[in-house]
Amino acid sequence: MLNYGMGPWRVRQEQRFELLGRLRLGEYAIGPKETWSSALRTTYDIMSSTSFGMCATWGPEKTFIYNEAYAPFLGDRHPWALGQPIDQVWPEVWQDIEPLIARAMAGETVYLENLHLVMTRKGYPEDTYWTFSYSPLRDGDTIKGFLDVAYETTELLAAQSRDRANAERVQLALSAGAIIGTWVWDILTDQFTIDSAFADSFGLDPAFGRSGVPLDQIISTVHPEDRDGLLAAINDAIEQRGHYAHQYRVRRQDGNYYWIEANGRVDCDADGKPFRFPGVLIDVDDRRAVEAERDRAIAMLQVLNDDLEHRVAERTAELLKAEEALRQAQKMEAVGQLTGGLAHDFNNLLAGISGSLQLVTRRLTQGRTADVERYLSAAQGAVQRAAALTHRLLAFSRRQTLDPKPTSVNRLINELEDLIRRTVGPSIELDVIGTTGLWPALVDSSQLENALLNLCINARDAMPNGGRITINTENIALDQAAASAHDLPKGEYLLICVSDSGTGIPEDIREKVFEPFFTTKPLGEGTGLGLSMIYGFAKQSGGQVTISSDEGQGTTVCIYLPRHVLDGIVNDEQAEQRVLTRSEQGETILVVDDEPTVRMLISDILHELDYTVIEAGDSVAGMKILQSDVRIDLLVSDVGLPGGMNGRQMADAARQSRPDLKVLFITGYAESSTVRDGHLDQGMSVMSKPFPVEVLAARVREMISQN
Repeated sequence: MLNYGMGPWRVRQEQRFELLGRLRLGEYAIGPKETWSSALRTTYDIMSSTSFGMCATWGPEKTFIYNEAYAPFLGDRHPWALGQPIDQVWPEVWQDIEPLIARAMAGETVYLENLHLVMTRKGYPEDTYWTFSYSPLRDGDTIKGFLDVAYETTELLAAQSRDRANAERVQLALSAGAIIGTWVWDILTDQFTIDSAFADSFGLDPAFGRSGVPLDQIISTVHPEDRDGLLAAINDAIEQRGHYAHQYRVRRQDGNYYWIEANGRVDCDADGKPFRFPGVLIDVDDRRAVEAERDRAIAMLQVLNDDLEHRVAERTAELLKAEEALRQAQKMEAVGQLTGGLAHDFNNLLAGISGSLQLVTRRLTQGRTADVERYLSAAQGAVQRAAALTHRLLAFSRRQTLDPKPTSVNRLINELEDLIRRTVGPSIELDVIGTTGLWPALVDSSQLENALLNLCINARDAMPNGGRITINTENIALDQAAASAHDLPKGEYLLICVSDSGTGIPEDIREKVFEPFFTTKPLGEGTGLGLSMIYGFAKQSGGQVTISSDEGQGTTVCIYLPRHVLDGIVNDEQAEQRVLTRSEQGETILVVDDEPTVRMLISDILHELDYTVIEAGDSVAGMKILQSDVRIDLLVSDVGLPGGMNGRQMADAARQSRPDLKVLFITGYAESSTVRDGHLDQGMSVMSKPFPVEVLAARVREMISQN
């Protein structure tokens, strides 16, 4: 590989002499200029004083020297080439020029025009053309080298080729009838010299073309809507001293307008002033008709596209509804698995509550109070366990879109553990191993509960004779290689794994388990949605699901969730104050509930705390009170009410006349059933039944005290 160097583009003459003075060719030195032979000195003086590109070789090594005008021919090889053997300067064309040089060294003068050479002087192959003459250089009777007067004709030939192509195109256009007229406009005299074809195109008498036509007469045949644009285009071309191209309509002898395109250029005199404007006319009427048809087609296509987009939007909405239905179906499948266990658990809890209350009644009738508190505590404990079960079931089965929030996964699993144990049954042992200091995750807690419960149900079904399920969590950092292997970005993740000691999954089935509707359960016992929905939830949450299993050795399904970095996560609800908070000013509270027992208990509690209480059993009675002038400081209402309106609708209607009305909803449904458009209005709150007395008292006091 030759190292040509990238020195300055020019080398001053004195520097060149200095460089040449240091060159050695074998045993010979060119030496200082004053030591050169008269032939070499004369040759170099001629080269240095001319503006033609010249080079020469001297001596047995054919040392290459050149002048300033020749330097651009060398490209990146200047100034490295100075003093080098010529075969190293032009290695890629040496086979082409060596025979010519040999002729010159033999005493012949060689002249060639437009010699084609493929050169790499700029680092890439390029076609070049040269006109040059080689003349022998003699020192006495000996030929010591040759002189080359060179001229690169590459650009000249390219320009000539373009001119020929343009001329051919013009001739073809004339032959085909594309050019329908020519003109020359004398700008100084305002006279158009036109041919007969131009006159026909503009509906003019051809005789005018020989005597000259002014611009105004030309413009008069142009469509009125196009005249201003045409004049502006002409003026722009004159001001810019450039080319001109413009399309417009002209009226012909038949009275109809046709589209033409005028192409021309502005010629200037020696002082740069425009004096002539030649050009040609091209018939574009058919082309414009095609373009108009194309525009109509595009417009129709746009209408069709809009309709298609509308239909796609409808189908997308239908697809989203179907996906939601599938998601709910999958939840309901799990709920169905829970039903038997829940019925058993609730019967046990109700037995404990009923039995405790019966014993309390008997002891009070007998005048014995020693064990009353113990029986009441037992009943209250059963009530709290039943409430926890119903709350968890409502949260699990509610319909909602993905709503990610910072979540403590260990806490969520601990809260779900009792429900899982009841679901998988007594023949399955459940181990929960939560890593201390587990990172928080940004997930929809309901969907994560759904995923874990379904994984445990799958694990249970894989162990018909009993076994062990293990849920473990850990923090894990994936480097680039590990992340790529799991189709995840590099980073920190929570790992939640559910393992079982069941029958395992055959390899051919393992590849299909995440496909929607794929199930190994008998017909009617599974939708095949579980693992596909879990996979979708993990991907939506920025994570991944993996499965490992050996037939007969059990299965492990792991969910990867990205670590969520924040100042703090959502804590457990703080225990509300245990001291019952009393009324400060005897505020009035309207209690609306269709369950007499609940309404009585709430009223008695509030009366005991010195509140004024008004009761209503349905929305009709409640609205009648709310539309009166009675002072109401707080509305406490059930959500599900008879009377034509539910609790939320009644509260909204009441706020039309009482815009500052504060409302506390109490509901046996999921709390989200009272929420509209994703939020509660200001001054509204919600509590789920059942609730402790002290929690109700604290919430009532808190809401009344709010400004």
